[in-house]
Amino acid sequence: MEEETTTQSSESPVSTTPVVALKDINIYQKKLLILPKVNITINRGEFVYLIGKTGSGKSSILKVLIGELPAVGVQADFAGYDLKKMKKRHVQQLRRKLGVVFQDYHLLSDKTVIDNLLFVLKAIGWKNKNEMQNRAEEVLEMVGLATKDFKYPHQLSGGEQQRVCIARALLNKPEMVLADEPTGNLDPITAEEIFQLFHNINKQGTTILMATHNFSMIDKFASRTICIENNTLIDSMV
Repeated sequence: MEEETTTQSSESPVSTTPVVALKDINIYQKKLLILPKVNITINRGEFVYLIGKTGSGKSSILKVLIGELPAVGVQADFAGYDLKKMKKRHVQQLRRKLGVVFQDYHLLSDKTVIDNLLFVLKAIGWKNKNEMQNRAEEVLEMVGLATKDFKYPHQLSGGEQQRVCIARALLNKPEMVLADEPTGNLDPITAEEIFQLFHNINKQGTTILMATHNFSMIDKFASRTICIENNTLIDSMV
């Protein structure tokens, strides 16, 4: 039976199969309740913005999804994993099925662009050197840095470094990319280029959840938006 799809835009088909399903999840940092009764469903192929004031809980939701914070409540499924029952030894398996892009780049300063990517591939279990090289070159092509593979991070602009981070997030062909304020350190023109890149990646089928304060870019690249306001999630799709 073929998987049903809906349409987010004329260019980006969206499956009805959820990648994220959070139902009545309470998010805690230690014993402090950060967000109560979080309900989010994100289907494969969607592009979703997560917005809200600083300290509203955007990053905490992302941390639940990558296994950094516990999921307490009725249902917490992500990429085929039950986050409520997940053992610590399975967290790394989960993270290999997703890509994460942060505001800060966290690149290895003593390694070239290509070696940064090869280092990650080796760390997540890739063995064949030719396959590793080919995949690293492929993702650099995807983010427009095919000719910068020999550069060191300090030789790149902020926008180029963020493109390397996006390439790194795509290495293992993730089911979903989580982006936490990915343009927070960038000028408006470069930020627009990065938003366009994320939407291009989404059009190729990768699910994206982006926490951002960049409302001008949200207006320019409109998509489903979940707003956290007064500990309540307001979904533009509802």
